[in-house]
Amino acid sequence: MNESADIQKLERHYIPQDLTITDWKTIEPYFKELLERPINSKEELEQWFKDISEMEAAVSEDICWRQIRMTCDTTNKELEESFNFFVLEIQPHIQPYAFELNKKLVNSPYINELDKEKYFTYLRSIKKSIELFREENIPIESEIAVLQQKYGMITGQMAVDVNGKTYTLQHASKFFESHDRQLREEVYKKIAERRYQDKDQLNDLFSQLVNKRNQEALNAGFENYRDFKFKQLGRFDYTKEDTFRFHESVKLHVIPLVNKIHVRKKEKLKLDHLRPWDLEAEPEGTKPLTPFETGKELLDKTIECFTKLRPFFGDCLRKMNEMKHLDLESRSGKAPGGYSMPLVETGAPFIFMNAAQSMHDVTTMVHEGGHAIQSFLSHSLELSSFKDYPMEIAEVASMAMELFTMDHWDVFFDNKEDLKRAKEHQLERVITLFPWIAMIDKFQHWIYENPNHTLEERSKSWMEIFKEFSDGVIDYSGLEKYVENGWQKQLHLYEVPFYYIEYGIAQLGAIGLWMQYKNNPEKALDNYVNALSLGGTKTLPELYKAAGLKFDFSPENIKSLMEFVKDELEKVEE
Repeated sequence: MNESADIQKLERHYIPQDLTITDWKTIEPYFKELLERPINSKEELEQWFKDISEMEAAVSEDICWRQIRMTCDTTNKELEESFNFFVLEIQPHIQPYAFELNKKLVNSPYINELDKEKYFTYLRSIKKSIELFREENIPIESEIAVLQQKYGMITGQMAVDVNGKTYTLQHASKFFESHDRQLREEVYKKIAERRYQDKDQLNDLFSQLVNKRNQEALNAGFENYRDFKFKQLGRFDYTKEDTFRFHESVKLHVIPLVNKIHVRKKEKLKLDHLRPWDLEAEPEGTKPLTPFETGKELLDKTIECFTKLRPFFGDCLRKMNEMKHLDLESRSGKAPGGYSMPLVETGAPFIFMNAAQSMHDVTTMVHEGGHAIQSFLSHSLELSSFKDYPMEIAEVASMAMELFTMDHWDVFFDNKEDLKRAKEHQLERVITLFPWIAMIDKFQHWIYENPNHTLEERSKSWMEIFKEFSDGVIDYSGLEKYVENGWQKQLHLYEVPFYYIEYGIAQLGAIGLWMQYKNNPEKALDNYVNALSLGGTKTLPELYKAAGLKFDFSPENIKSLMEFVKDELEKVEE
């Protein structure tokens, strides 16, 4: 494995080094040549793979940069139009060629001479793409891609006024750490009301997406979009029934721990009723955690933290900073959320987030940093498709990094009491995240099993699921109209449907790696690096095995891992 952050942009051998994708005509000749090229040996077939890979990397990087620029400034119409031009005028031309190229591959007599182990996951994915392809879905997929980006456009404009100053919703959330309970409540309601103002627009957008996604699934011969999406996401190693068991396990083994955490919070704050605006607060006299002041300070401290863990990790972030592949601070007009965008040709990804000087920002930064490490480690793999790793291992990369780095959070907190509180916050979050994951996932199952539902039925279903996974401590009375639309704040529902349970599955893997780390830090980090270096060249169970883990989200495993986190949390609290 190559632990070097001195990443080099892939050299082009097939397409010109200076080729810029301006329209379909600039790349069409290369797709034509690939389709028409005669292949007369295994060696020629493998060279053909490499040329396709080069083309895929260039195309992927182009669309990724268009998306990055647009999310960094949602007010710039030119950037929005550039992204839309790609998905409406370039992407639809690529898809039929991709389908024909895939067919050419599986029909080649030389496919049987390939190394079966090396190409297993790649060929499995190609066959899946052929099965799912329908020409009539090309325009639908383009429309969906444009609609999905509207979510960022709508939510990126949301802001509230607090004490005479305007804040993005992400930035305003820092007031939840204030000792002034009245201020916390005021900010909570302002944020909720601001979201509520756009609830009809967001409902309408979601309805359009559900309708188009359902049509896409029907066109491909599936009963519903959920079954189509499971296949499209390459969920070869678990079923929808496994996800249902995950939901039940969360109810059985996680919610009781969430109850204990919230009872403790209520007692600490000496409250008769714990309200949703109290969850981040500390008792009077305890200052809010301020791990950094500026985006630069957040980055510098994260680099120091990563370097202490393993120098290579810090080098990766330094390299990204040199390349200007970071946009960390929250500002008006910037899309919400955070991501690490892989850039297949360049190798070093782009980290985007909305830092607002909070503890949550530290976990977001190290989380996205974990994704970045995986991009660096898998960059040297031979084909771009080999770097297409499953999300269930990608999120292990990020969530394990949150837990590994806790040993070095003293770079953010020089006060021992603050450090203790930060670790408590992190371990509580590890536990309290599971019910929300289960809620969002179960809601999606219902949505796409019932695509013709009314808005009233949608709200009713969400409220039932919300109550099913809510703890018995937080009091939401009087806030029902906000809770009813609470799912709208989860961008995954709009932009990456069914991509959410991966966080739950991966959190289990991350806890498993952290257990290893507590026993033998270097061995755990070696396992981590080894698994991430494999990209998508192995199956999920094999990738987990490379990390020294079992791919297992059974009730028994969830119970055991939750007990481990509970014990670690109790040690921190002592």
